[in-house]
Amino acid sequence: MTIPDFTVVIPARMASTRLPDKPLADIGGHPMIVRVAERAHASSARRTVVATDAPAVAEACAARGVEAVLTRADHPSGTDRLSEVATLLGLPDDAIVVNVQGDEPLIDPLLIDEVALHLAAHPDCAISTAAHPLDDIADVFNPNVVKVVCDAAGRALYFSRAPIPWSRDAWSAVPAQPAASAQVALPSMPVLRHIGLYAYRAGFLRRFPTLAAAPLEQTEALEQLRAMWHGERIGVLVTASAPAPGVDTPADLERVRALWADGMSQDGP
Repeated sequence: MTIPDFTVVIPARMASTRLPDKPLADIGGHPMIVRVAERAHASSARRTVVATDAPAVAEACAARGVEAVLTRADHPSGTDRLSEVATLLGLPDDAIVVNVQGDEPLIDPLLIDEVALHLAAHPDCAISTAAHPLDDIADVFNPNVVKVVCDAAGRALYFSRAPIPWSRDAWSAVPAQPAASAQVALPSMPVLRHIGLYAYRAGFLRRFPTLAAAPLEQTEALEQLRAMWHGERIGVLVTASAPAPGVDTPADLERVRALWADGMSQDGP
């Protein structure tokens, strides 16, 4: 199946408690948001647009030839921001929109293509996303690492910060939050870590703000559960390995800067 036409939208907010002004953080001489856009441009996307509520971000993008649109500042979630952008861009209901997070300057362009293709290949789904098997038990029990379980057709059954599926036999004596030193084995069935990359149909994006917040969404603090609560299906592309790291903290930023510099030195000047 050929890769469909799709648009990448990159939400970018300046309000970050752990890393102020994160979209403008320098990576190799350009703001991080521009580096993310460069990765999106390297995909098969027909168009790449940064969606921001900060004029400083829009100006930084314009100075480097990156298309940006200003959105309202009161959106409760990134998906709500994408909904506004789908309308601003006049996208038809069947158009595919890929949400690339603004703090993923090392994202693989091929993964962007694959998530768009996955949605195109599953017309029964309103959303597609990605996941990979975990190989570190600490990540399984880490609530900051979101897990997903799927049905036989590869559609999401549930997303959670808890260890799912719970291996009853292997973990019968394990507390919900084992100590770091505890000897806990990975179960035979893979535990899938959710990768925060989404493809949406534009028609669903326009409906999303009209959907009531879901109790599960509020309990887990995972907005994708709102779609599932209201009966929408999410297709999950399972990849073999984890994607490159994103940026949440100053330590993450230094790590990504080093990885980016190392990659450029290998690629040449």
